[in-house]
Amino acid sequence: MPRAADSQSSASYGGRVGRTPGMPHPDVARGDPLAALGPLARRVRRSLSGEHPGEVGTALPPLVDHHVHLMLVGAEALADTAIAGVVDLGAPLELVAAGRQRDGLPEVDFAGTFLTAPGGYPVGRPWAPAGSARELDPVAGDGRSALPDAVSIAVSEQQSFGASVVKVALNADVGPVFDRRTLDAIVAAAHERGLPVVAHVEGDGMTRLAVDAGVDVLAHTPFTEQVDDALLARAIAAGQRWISTIFVTSYGAPSPDRDRAIDNLARFHAAGGRVLYGTDLGNGEQPLGVNPEEVAALVAAGLAASDVLTALTDPWPRRTRTDAIATFVPGPPPETPADLARWLTGAGIVPAEDLEDL
Repeated sequence: MPRAADSQSSASYGGRVGRTPGMPHPDVARGDPLAALGPLARRVRRSLSGEHPGEVGTALPPLVDHHVHLMLVGAEALADTAIAGVVDLGAPLELVAAGRQRDGLPEVDFAGTFLTAPGGYPVGRPWAPAGSARELDPVAGDGRSALPDAVSIAVSEQQSFGASVVKVALNADVGPVFDRRTLDAIVAAAHERGLPVVAHVEGDGMTRLAVDAGVDVLAHTPFTEQVDDALLARAIAAGQRWISTIFVTSYGAPSPDRDRAIDNLARFHAAGGRVLYGTDLGNGEQPLGVNPEEVAALVAAGLAASDVLTALTDPWPRRTRTDAIATFVPGPPPETPADLARWLTGAGIVPAEDLEDL
């Protein structure tokens, strides 16, 4: 979870964003706001019924929050929202096992416990209940052995409890972190089992460590350090994805951390990096469902409306989306990217069969 910064500054994007935040998308300027939403959006009519008399609106794929903590907000917190899928990035394994038995929406993918260095983040944090973190000693020698090692056992345990993602903590600002050899061993063990690795990166050099080790996803857009363009290019070439979580850097207030996150994400996206929408729900006060301030932060980072919807509907870590349900937003589509956040607060989940293309 990112810390909240307590100092303020004005945002500066260094002229790197492809389109000035708040400016209309070219398709909006041509009078076609639906086209500005991209190929994921369809104009539809919802089935006629007593409750919904043939509403016209926009259909989107199911929405996903790629960073939540159900151990902090409760398993049912998002049940009546427009969020159809979540990625739970840190919880005791007994909660993972229980969550895997739960029916209904949102569908959940779990990372299980934080894997961390002895005494590392989030050990001892007041918000992290017992069992939230597993401390792993450094790998000795070359890491090769005929017997299962501690890293392999830990990764296998995550998977056996139902985790489909492995999360590592690389927070040099509050404690020790894995050395490169140990992190390499964790990534290799996860990849051997078909599991992607997500890293919480915080502190100088942590983004580079994650990129060097082949980490698949960053749990937060880097916010404590400016990522240079060469490292961005390496991350993008390796296919690394970044989960946004810009709002929780300072809960919407101006701050250096927020500015760095927006600048890093703007350059990452502009260079072709893959962005995933995520809120770190459970970290501070946030609305349940789509967080309009997180959406607005993505727009501030230069993402067009179509890019924001791609980040919101990416099925990762799943390979495909379900086609049984859809997102329905009644009424006309937003006129400008600045209207997108407000428009999405009206979204809901409906059976796909209830929507008729127009």
